[in-house]
Amino acid sequence: MIAQRCLVSLTFCACYLASYLMNKYVLSVLKFTYPTLFQGWQALLGGLLLHVSWRQGWVEINRDSRSDVLTWLPASVLFVGVIYAGSRALSRLAVPVFLILHNAAEVIICGYQKCFRKENISSAKICSALFLLAAAGCLPFNDPQFDPEGYFWAVIHLFCVGVYKILRKAWKLSTLSDIDQQYLNYIFSVALLALASHPTGDLFSVLDFPFLYFYRFHSSCCASGVLGFLLMLSTVKLQSLMAPGQCASWVFLAKVLTAGLSVLLFDVTLTSATLGCLLLGGLGEALLVFSEHKGC
Repeated sequence: MIAQRCLVSLTFCACYLASYLMNKYVLSVLKFTYPTLFQGWQALLGGLLLHVSWRQGWVEINRDSRSDVLTWLPASVLFVGVIYAGSRALSRLAVPVFLILHNAAEVIICGYQKCFRKENISSAKICSALFLLAAAGCLPFNDPQFDPEGYFWAVIHLFCVGVYKILRKAWKLSTLSDIDQQYLNYIFSVALLALASHPTGDLFSVLDFPFLYFYRFHSSCCASGVLGFLLMLSTVKLQSLMAPGQCASWVFLAKVLTAGLSVLLFDVTLTSATLGCLLLGGLGEALLVFSEHKGC
């Protein structure tokens, strides 16, 4: 059992690291900035791989409850917002900056639990939310590669992430597993992004993409889709084998490794002020992990 947990944990970290770096490569180095097509392709490939896995008996998908499927649709809409806005933001922001802003979604969750659910929030979690908020708020003023549009889409992304997680916790759908939810997310994402590709101009603008017929571009897109699917499976497996605090620890480790390696691989300028903001965000994330461990 211990060996299995270690294998799943290391697989998760590897998939998390490779998925983010591959997406950043396609979006920033190759400059494939057509999010409806890129995210639609990833959702299509992920949905096909998940469907094949279901047919082969490797995973279970429940498709009997139509009422639960309809109930889940608002969350699927938010999921489309998460991946679309995330793709737009990641194409313009450095990976460490994007991760700090992504983590700020925890502020929305904490505020909802405290103000609307009237739940008792631990002091560690409140401090974590405050540190994450401070880090996200200070970053735009201390980022030498500041991009207004990138930060705009990052704010939309973190808002969608926060509300999406709130819906998942609030509904607690008993008949829809994590795999069921992701299967519906894939289906709805493909449909909605395909419809949006023409109004956004991506459908015809992509014809001018300089690497459209290059093997490097095709292989990178395929790798990003497969890695995203493997990350989803490893995340579900990690959550099923470990307590929330342990899962949070591995997620934190994966984020630190991803942020650190991205600085070495991509053109990232870090001033002392920017580094201070990132460390403040890291401290907030560490406190969040600590609060999850205390809750176990």
